[in-house]
Amino acid sequence: MLDLGLQWLLSAVSLTLISNFLPGFRLKNFGTALIVAGIYGVLHVLFSWLLKVIFFLPMFLTLGLFALIINAFLLFVTDKLVDDFEIDSLKDTLIGAVLLTVLNFVWRFLF
Repeated sequence: MLDLGLQWLLSAVSLTLISNFLPGFRLKNFGTALIVAGIYGVLHVLFSWLLKVIFFLPMFLTLGLFALIINAFLLFVTDKLVDDFEIDSLKDTLIGAVLLTVLNFVWRFLF
């Protein structure tokens, strides 16, 4: 398991990489990425389990892939909470959530 500080930093790096890859996914600077990673992490810890319980049936029927929709929703909420972070469309939100999930999985695998 990654140390909390390292996981926060690597999530900010992931968000920065995603903002460089997706034109509709914008961060003002790396400081904003740290803020977004922190807020997204707190939202994920507080609400992800609750949303997974509420949406148990879609999670079960899609073999867990509905978790990507939950992650996209949490990323959307984070977008609304942070001024210097913008996501243009639902498509960019979904792609960003998938990329963030994959990159964070890779970081956990490597470290």
